[in-house]
Amino acid sequence: MSSNEIRRDYLLNQWVVIAKERKRRPTDLVKKAEERGVGVCPLCPDNEHMTPPAVLVYLRSNGGIRKERDQNGFRHKNWLIRCVPNLYPAFTPPDKDKVKVKESPVLANAVGHHEVLIESPRHNEHPGAARVSQLVHVINAHVDRLNDLSAKPYVKYVEIFRNHGRDAGASLSHAHTQIIATPFVPRIVDEELRACRRFWTKTGKCLFCDILRKEKDGPRFIWENDSFFVFAPWASVHPLEFWILPKKHQSTLLDVSQGEINSLAKAFRACFGGLNSLLNDPSYNFGFHMAPSKEAQDYYHWHLEVYPRLAIWAGFEKSTGMFINVVPPEDAAAELKEAVQAKEKKL
Repeated sequence: MSSNEIRRDYLLNQWVVIAKERKRRPTDLVKKAEERGVGVCPLCPDNEHMTPPAVLVYLRSNGGIRKERDQNGFRHKNWLIRCVPNLYPAFTPPDKDKVKVKESPVLANAVGHHEVLIESPRHNEHPGAARVSQLVHVINAHVDRLNDLSAKPYVKYVEIFRNHGRDAGASLSHAHTQIIATPFVPRIVDEELRACRRFWTKTGKCLFCDILRKEKDGPRFIWENDSFFVFAPWASVHPLEFWILPKKHQSTLLDVSQGEINSLAKAFRACFGGLNSLLNDPSYNFGFHMAPSKEAQDYYHWHLEVYPRLAIWAGFEKSTGMFINVVPPEDAAAELKEAVQAKEKKL
């Protein structure tokens, strides 16, 4: 009798095979440390001329932070954070002089923004090794750009995401996140919104708040502090996948207080530090999922999803949309919990 299980996602109409008969320990998936050559890095200090002018710069000022922009060919130096337009954007701001395509149900202009947020002047200051104080700057800059971009009338959604390592699609090894503003709400977030709205209509409760309640003392719990809860989701697609949720019901990063930003920075440092030590600094992707409008603030709960790139999707996954995970999330949570706690003690 098979001990494998098929699990349905909390929100999406998506099924995952938890392949217990092909079960592997998380450490079985450790890859050789990636050699990340630097060469001439366009994101490092003194190379500011290699990027477009920054739309946001954090500078030290009288013990605090001063926020500026690069203007008229001038590039600020001695920065803590820089956010620049992507040299090869997937989405671009509207230009009245450009010829627009005739939009249809299957064709539209890729109007929006695509930015690179340089997380530190230190090349290798990634979340798993960063100073907590620097991570606070990073998250504050995410909030600043989210606030600015989401106010534009042609922007319907702002996605903040990170590609870490070559296997995760990172073309530059300097610590950075990307921000893409789109003229529509992406499919997965839209499906989550619909599921949360149905649950709210039926129960009067937030679906994610309900998930938090159920996972709090369960076998997939990883870590928590006063403001944030970390766990491996029930139907994890990726081995060692984990989510970070605010304990308080919030629909977007714009709802987060400065004290909670400090707590989120600590969560980043502990969780990504644990992931790094457990799996030898693996490639991973992460993405924030947030409500695109005030209309969804009662029923949608923002969260961060983290996907270590430890497996390759092959023919079955590509052709069916059903995924096979060889590390049960309960096992992943147990090992991540131990690694995160060990890392936290050293902070």
